[in-house]
Amino acid sequence: MAESNVAQELTNEVLNTITRSQAAVVDAIETLASAAQSIKPDLPRVSVPFADKLPTPQAVVASAYDFAEQLVASQRKFAEDLLTATAPLFSR
Repeated sequence: MAESNVAQELTNEVLNTITRSQAAVVDAIETLASAAQSIKPDLPRVSVPFADKLPTPQAVVASAYDFAEQLVASQRKFAEDLLTATAPLFSR
């Protein structure tokens, strides 16, 4: 069981480090965007046909991650099914 605890602690540490790094990047981008907002020129509005039919960036990200979640779930089930199917070969 000690190996399991070490693996879990390592997993948690990696995820915490990633979360902190992502937060730092978001903070930096917010600062940059705020600074750029104050110096950007006013641009004329451009009319693009059917632009109102395009998904928002938020919708694109949500859709991509929803698909990724479904794909990972499907791959996990596949891997688990393979382990179940081959279990008799490895029984002790």
